[in-house]
Amino acid sequence: MKKLLVVFYLVFSVTFYSQEKQPKVGLVLSGGGAKGFAHIGVLKEIDKAGLQIDYVGGTSMGAIVGGLYAIGYSGEQIEQIVLKTDFVSLLQDKLPRNSEPFFEKEFGEKTFITLPVHKGAVGFPKAVSKGQNVLNFLMELLASVEGISDFKKLPIPFFCIATDVEDGNAVLLEKGSLPLALRASGSFPTLLNPVVLDNKLLVDGGIANNFPISVMKSKGMDIVIGVDVEGSLNQKEKLNTVVDLMNQIVSYQMYRKTDKEKEILDVYIHPEIKGYNVVSFDKKVEILQKGIEEGQKFNKVFKELALKQTHKTARKKLHFNKEKFLISDIDISGSKLYTRAFVLGKVKVKVGDRLSRKEITKRIHLLSSTKNYERIAYHLTKKKDNTYSLKLQLNETNENANLKLGVHYDFLYKSGFLVNYNQKHLLLDNDLFSLDMVLGDNLRYSLDYFVDNGFYISYGFRSRYNHFRTNSKFNSIISQYPSISSINLKYTDITSQFFLQTAFNRRFTLGLGLEHKYVKATTETIASASNGVTIFDNSNYLNSFGYLKLDTYDKKYFPTKGYFGDLNFKWYMVSSDHNNDFSPFAQTKGTLGFATTFWDKLTFQMTNEAGFTLNDVNSDVFDFYLGGYNKNYINTFVSFYGYDFAELSDNTFLKSEFNFRYAIADKHYLSLIANYGRLEDNVFKNIDLFENIKTGYAIGYSYNSLIGPLEIKYSWSPDNKENYWLFNLGFWF
Repeated sequence: MKKLLVVFYLVFSVTFYSQEKQPKVGLVLSGGGAKGFAHIGVLKEIDKAGLQIDYVGGTSMGAIVGGLYAIGYSGEQIEQIVLKTDFVSLLQDKLPRNSEPFFEKEFGEKTFITLPVHKGAVGFPKAVSKGQNVLNFLMELLASVEGISDFKKLPIPFFCIATDVEDGNAVLLEKGSLPLALRASGSFPTLLNPVVLDNKLLVDGGIANNFPISVMKSKGMDIVIGVDVEGSLNQKEKLNTVVDLMNQIVSYQMYRKTDKEKEILDVYIHPEIKGYNVVSFDKKVEILQKGIEEGQKFNKVFKELALKQTHKTARKKLHFNKEKFLISDIDISGSKLYTRAFVLGKVKVKVGDRLSRKEITKRIHLLSSTKNYERIAYHLTKKKDNTYSLKLQLNETNENANLKLGVHYDFLYKSGFLVNYNQKHLLLDNDLFSLDMVLGDNLRYSLDYFVDNGFYISYGFRSRYNHFRTNSKFNSIISQYPSISSINLKYTDITSQFFLQTAFNRRFTLGLGLEHKYVKATTETIASASNGVTIFDNSNYLNSFGYLKLDTYDKKYFPTKGYFGDLNFKWYMVSSDHNNDFSPFAQTKGTLGFATTFWDKLTFQMTNEAGFTLNDVNSDVFDFYLGGYNKNYINTFVSFYGYDFAELSDNTFLKSEFNFRYAIADKHYLSLIANYGRLEDNVFKNIDLFENIKTGYAIGYSYNSLIGPLEIKYSWSPDNKENYWLFNLGFWF
């Protein structure tokens, strides 16, 4: 009833408004995170009423929605943008996997916590994300006004509010880069990194002034409409956690400031959005509808105001920009630690390219995925010959080192706790140093040093220590001892490699190098007369190798589409020869796979593997061993459902695995797997490749958790009537 009286009063006031001049109408939109989607519903009702807005101002999400409206997007168009946008991925700076460097695809994606390291001290990140995706999103949408640096000259004059971190004062933003201004105004603390503008460190404007009515009044507006999507202070019964208390304390100033601002407001609109919060992005359709419903209650006010606007400026409809721009010049500023070749090699832009804004955004993904930059912005400047100059403005990050943590458990390596330290610019500008230390039942380490030269040949050094102890049906050994069903195998591998490498479009990588490998394999199950253990091998090897790798999977774990390939060749040239019977030999091993999805739920993934040993090898250690289920097998060990670890072995093998995976819910999967293999001294010797086929099957449940995959599988084989339970937890390393 009270709201109806207010609407009647406003209609009455507008009707008797002075006839001598046309009223200037300002619109102010408050901050509120996801609750700000309600602003769009109100804008749609303003558009329906034909009301012209003469000035727009806002804070945080209100600034973003208001900025889009100010440059020419209608309420309906902004609604389309919001409905099509994945805001969770946007705010978390999630990038498509195909934009990641090949090094990250191969050796990353195995930790769940990342902590910055500065001057030897471990700290905490400034926020969940740097906000690069948000900036890309804004640069793409605001392209039509790229050349306008005075916000008063936009189709509708505009301003927004940010907060100076140093003193907590409100900062009025009405000049400069509009995308950066909106990005600064919406820098919600802990969610998005602060933004440096004009030597000020800025965060979300809601902290200082979430509802800037007085600023709008100072612009000479006769009538100010304000849309408020703030919540309210909680009662003591709801203050049950430290987070609740901190949010309540931080909100005191904001709500007091807003209460004062509302006192000078002409039209106050407050959508009913109780039950929603600043991160309710999954409820955007509901919140939009709340805005429409509230806007409809003010339909008479909007129409009466519109009738008083006898001289309206025609509002040009803004179309989504799909134009392609011919790049004739590329300028890079702010690149101090990384060479021009590195930047251009990553961003994949060259003179002569024709690119749309959306394509430029994808190229920026390629550069930002290196994690070398705090912020990447760009400008397109039209030249006299109708070509464009592309200027990349780079702000390099000063966080060059971090500590990452991961955990894992499986039946072979048992428990493992991963501590990864990585640092850039250790010796050279373009280098990356990474050290994995795995603590637990089987201590391991992996060291990588890689110099990424962009367009040019890259190079690096790699070292690995890996060992495990397990009871195994080590077939090549126990076949010589009929009374033994399994042995206690102790296996150690220390490998060091120097390599040269080049990558193509982040899909392929081609490399070659030299390797030193030390292998020791022993068992106490079979004791010799002179020793308490039997040594299968205890030798050093000098090898040369080459490889070709392909990875276009959209996810490392549970991919739904893409291709994978890993083809490698290794020549064992020299050995210290523990068994005194070494002669040079070569091995080639390859994996080819693909994944495709049907009906958005059912994924079919096929993986084919093969291995072949050239020349005769006297040592059984370099046979191919199939059995068990692990993603972190080394050397010639290969997983195979239905058989125990290393139960099958020979000089050559072929294997095909068919995996049908159904997503029963978000991140929850059911799997049905069948694998078939053949092992012989030479599987290609006979034309009949389907002779003596080994078979194995598995069914299982998987959950893609925060710390990595949780998998429980039951496997069996009709060949040996054996069955096994398989379990692993966490990212593989």
